[in-house]
Amino acid sequence: MLRTALGQESSDAGQMSRISVRSSTDICPRRILDEDAFVSMLYIERRRSERGQKRFVLAILEVREAIAGKHKNRTLAKITGALAKVTRETDIIGCFVEDGVIGLIGTEIGQATPKQVEERLSEKFQAAFLDALGKEQASQLFVSFHFFPEEWKDEDVNHSANNALYPDLSRREESRKFALGMKRAMDIVGSATALAVLSPLCGMIALGIKLTSKGPVLFRQKRLGQYGKKFTVLKFRSMRTDCDSRIHQEYVSQFIAGQVSGDGPVGEKPVFKIQKDPRITPVGRILRKMSLDELPQFWNVLVGDMSLVGPRPPLEYEFKAYDIWHRRRVLEIKPGITGLWQVEGRSRTHFDDMVRLDLKYARGWTLWLDLKILLQTPGAVVSGEGAH
Repeated sequence: MLRTALGQESSDAGQMSRISVRSSTDICPRRILDEDAFVSMLYIERRRSERGQKRFVLAILEVREAIAGKHKNRTLAKITGALAKVTRETDIIGCFVEDGVIGLIGTEIGQATPKQVEERLSEKFQAAFLDALGKEQASQLFVSFHFFPEEWKDEDVNHSANNALYPDLSRREESRKFALGMKRAMDIVGSATALAVLSPLCGMIALGIKLTSKGPVLFRQKRLGQYGKKFTVLKFRSMRTDCDSRIHQEYVSQFIAGQVSGDGPVGEKPVFKIQKDPRITPVGRILRKMSLDELPQFWNVLVGDMSLVGPRPPLEYEFKAYDIWHRRRVLEIKPGITGLWQVEGRSRTHFDDMVRLDLKYARGWTLWLDLKILLQTPGAVVSGEGAH
């Protein structure tokens, strides 16, 4: 992301929707979208990029200081006119945040690197704003660049989503504020009760692990929560301590890519977990079959990293293997211990189908849906279908 000073000034968001400027060809006017329309277009461009693999850039222009004086509307018209003059008709201009932030969606930027796009647009913006506003006002403008799909290098340790690219998600959370508060209350009560009631069972499991294999009772692993934020998930250790994670990493990458064959000797469907994994201990096999290895995750729910119900939190190397649209499963709602795909076949399904179920849950989430999934979970656990 680049943030540079260019210039400033803007008017009320309500005024922005009524501003139109002529394109450089002077054939048709460029409409400056209001905030709601611009956020909707940003959502559509993300979905278009997911489907067509076409990258775009979101440029955010802060203009508050430049429009703080007199003639706000006139200054805003100069700024939007300058933007329209140096951008393509297919690019989208609008109010990103009320009272002083303009957004520009540069569609289909091709194979140009982020640095190349930033440098080229910065040069164009600087020249246009200097010409339209003069040096003093132009210096009050600040621009930042945000690219979709987001790119992470192998050495990056932070996979948190760039919130600037997802204003619709924060709006949806705000509209669900009360219901999400109720969900959190249910998580706290449910997880605290589970930890108290199941503490004798947890003690027996801990003793069994300690007596049958060397190593700690609990297994700690970094996972990605909502918006890609890292947290440490807790599980009862079900594997030997000298295991190489590469066997799982390779398998998961192939499974996500749809390269795991389901044509087994008994016609089994491909599963997300490795079947007959040689790294699992005898006690661990029983724990996994009954999903008892996941009981410590009630602590993750209690502290707020997870919810009782939600998508399964992915490992970092799983996330890197995702297609662009797969990433939405870690954006749209907090991860959970159980979820829609766990009770509708558990791991016996293709990965794309798993993601679709997670997205279906995120879009149609209600407290009643959470209760239904929680009531169905014990049956899915007892059946053991798809558990390995």
